[in-house]
Amino acid sequence: MKTKLLQGIAAATLALTAGTAQAEEVIGYDLNGEIPVVVETAAPDHLDGALNTIRSGWTFRDESTKTMQMDDFDNPGMLAVEEAEAAWSTAEGSEGKSCADCHGAAEDMAGVKPVYPKYVEAAGEVRTLQMQMNDCRENRMGADPWKYDASAAVAMEALLSSVSRGLPMNVAIDGDAAETWEEGKELYYTRTGQLQLSCANCHEDNYDNLIRADHLSQGHTNGFPVYRLKNTKLNGVHSRFKGCVRDTRAHTYSPGSPEFVALELYVASRSNGLSVEGPSVRN
Repeated sequence: MKTKLLQGIAAATLALTAGTAQAEEVIGYDLNGEIPVVVETAAPDHLDGALNTIRSGWTFRDESTKTMQMDDFDNPGMLAVEEAEAAWSTAEGSEGKSCADCHGAAEDMAGVKPVYPKYVEAAGEVRTLQMQMNDCRENRMGADPWKYDASAAVAMEALLSSVSRGLPMNVAIDGDAAETWEEGKELYYTRTGQLQLSCANCHEDNYDNLIRADHLSQGHTNGFPVYRLKNTKLNGVHSRFKGCVRDTRAHTYSPGSPEFVALELYVASRSNGLSVEGPSVRN
């Protein structure tokens, strides 16, 4: 399975970068010494020149934090992945089913994380990975849904991310997803709060600058869920959105809200071409 995954990562990366003027500029590292991870590459066309190059949050961290993420034995986020691996095979709910009963081994889910959020035709809406996980829990397992961005949900998302590490983000923004993507884009560029700041003011206009003795990143979500050294736990992307909006001194939205679903779709699409890294390690 590992050999097959590595071959898939190499093929996907080559397909994404082949024929582009900046293909030779792709920058990355080898996770665990064997999985190539792209952390800097040409920006997707839909950014319309707002960024010419996209960089993972990993590139903005100090060497000790970078090193921590490069080896699973040092990455504290992998403890939650181990917990989720046990939950993956545990039957729950009125149907007495586990995730593994329908989906097989967690490794068989490689390739799922890079395309979320996505429009789910059967549901008639754009769904995040946590939304889809809860749909499985309620409608296939007969189990209670997890609270959005709660520890169990974030751990399972980390597991599904971990088996896709090295694969390029490839979120669709056209077709039925286009309307939600446009809503997310509007939220990204809208100034809010007493400070009148938008996401773009920090992560597009001022990345690499210092804020509170820390470097602002480009705000990509390919590394989520993120283990933050600041609060010593895994964090979901909606919780990070909530904190950012709150820091503008604005009324914020709740994790799992339609607004944050739209924002996640847009921000994830800005990561297209970077490798999945979650669970990553950040300050």
